[in-house]
Formats: sequence, C-alpha cells, structure tokens
Amino acid sequence: MANKVLFMGTPPFATNVFKTLINNNYDIVALYTQPDKKVGRKQLLTYPHIKQYCVNSNINIKIYQPLDLKDSLFDINSLKPDFIVVVAYGQILPQNILSIAPCINLHASILPLYRGAIPIQQAVLNDDKYTGVTAMLMEAGLDSGDMLSCHYIKIDDKNSVELFDKLSLIASDLIVYVLNNFVRIKPKKQLQTSATYCAKITKQHGKISFENSFDIYNKFKAYKGWPGIFTKNGLKIISCDIDDKNTKNKKAKIVDIQKQYIKVACTNGVLTIYEVQPIGKKPMNCADYCRGKRLKEGDIFE
Repeated sequence: MANKVLFMGTPPFATNVFKTLINNNYDIVALYTQPDKKVGRKQLLTYPHIKQYCVNSNINIKIYQPLDLKDSLFDINSLKPDFIVVVAYGQILPQNILSIAPCINLHASILPLYRGAIPIQQAVLNDDKYTGVTAMLMEAGLDSGDMLSCHYIKIDDKNSVELFDKLSLIASDLIVYVLNNFVRIKPKKQLQTSATYCAKITKQHGKISFENSFDIYNKFKAYKGWPGIFTKNGLKIISCDIDDKNTKNKKAKIVDIQKQYIKVACTNGVLTIYEVQPIGKKPMNCADYCRGKRLKEGDIFE
C-alpha cells in the first residue's frame, strides 16, 4: 500500500473516490481542488463538493485551491507523495508535476473512447451498450496515457446521473486495486488510432426541435440534471419516454392527450411527455400544461 497519496478532484464523482481512500486508511497528504466560486442569483461563495464534504465530515487535511497548478510545484514537492491520484480535477497537470510521482487518473470511459470532458454523457448520447472506468498513468496528452486497469458495465437504460453514481463506486474499487497492486501491474498502451474525443456541454446542447424521438430520448438521459432538454421557447421537459422510433410525422404535432401524459410527434417517431417545467415556474403535469395553454390534439407543441 502506498504511504502517501496526494488527491486531486472536485465534483461528487471525485468525492466518492476520495472517501474510499480515506476509509481504506490511505495517508492523504493533501487535497487539491478547484477554487471556491460564486453560485446562483445571490452569487454566494460556494465550496467545491469535495471541500464541502471535508468540512462537513471534520476531515483535517490540507486543502489547496490554486488557480493554476504551475504555481504549486514547490508545495507538491514538499509533500513528497508516493502517488498523485486525479479524478475529475478540472485542470491539466503540467509536466513538472507529472514527474514528481506516478500520477493515476480515473476516467469514466473505456479508453481510448471518449477522451475529454463528458465521457459518461457521450456514451449515453451514442446509445452505447457498455461503458466503464479506466485507470491510467497520466502524461502530457489528453487522457492518452498508458492504461493500468479498467472495469466494464452495461448501460441498459440508465441516465447519466445514475451512471455517475454507479461509475463512481467502480472507480473507488478500481483505485484501491491499482494502488495495492501497482508494482505488479504492467501498463498497456492505448490504441491511438481508435481514440475519440468529447467536448464540454453547454446549455444550448439541451435544446430540442422534435426531429428524432430516439435522439431526443438519448439527450434526455444524457443531460439529466444539467442542462436538461427544453423546447425553443424554453419549456423544460422533466420526464419523458420514447413511444415510437420510426413513423414519419409532422414535427411537434400533439397526437394524443391523456390525463397523465401527452404524445408529441417527431419527424421520426413519437415522444411521450409526462412532466414539464415552464420558465420561472415549478414542474407540472404536461397534460395540465396543455390544458392551461388551450393546446389540443393536432396543435403544435412548442
């Protein structure tokens, strides 16, 4: 077992891995996370999730929040870590830090697929059957380092939030295995010609236009939580399902209104919508929304 681990991470996914290392009695010499930031309309200064966990749990650990890791070389050298574990940290590690100790990154895909910022969402968007977590040795390239171990799971019909939870548990077990067996693991080169990349999500990625019901449903699952999916008028779709994939229809036409749902035609297929949220209001039953807007079967749902 490694004597000293420096941990770098920011969101809940990283927090779960961090907790596992603590529970397995690793000596966490310091935590590096993103700076506090102002959130919401009131612009309240808010801790990153992993820092808030440390505060709430009374974990006595050094916490560093540099704007740029290039300014942290002295501090990290002085900590003398045996390993640097990186999980959704949010900054690229410069080469002089990569050279201090083996840097192990946990990436939520089966590399070399989906290098980059949103591997979980991308797997859902692409309707993949499997995803997983890869532990790799970090290098200067983006998620291109040698692989140490990986673990597959079936996606089934899980949305991105459900996969985040599942994969964070897998990542937690994987890092314990890798750290405990590091000297016996033979790193494996990634097949660079098979690499794919995924960019960050913006709010506009959630906008839909009722073209393809299958694509909309995958968007709904992928963007669960944020940014969600919404119509061109900003109506957010909170709950939906795919009714049909193949029929050719008039786009956005309401084809059925029932007590608990409505069905909206897409250019290809039909979408069943259960719950929506108008701008500035609480979520509500979609059929009630239509009645309030005096929308009926045959009208365009926008």
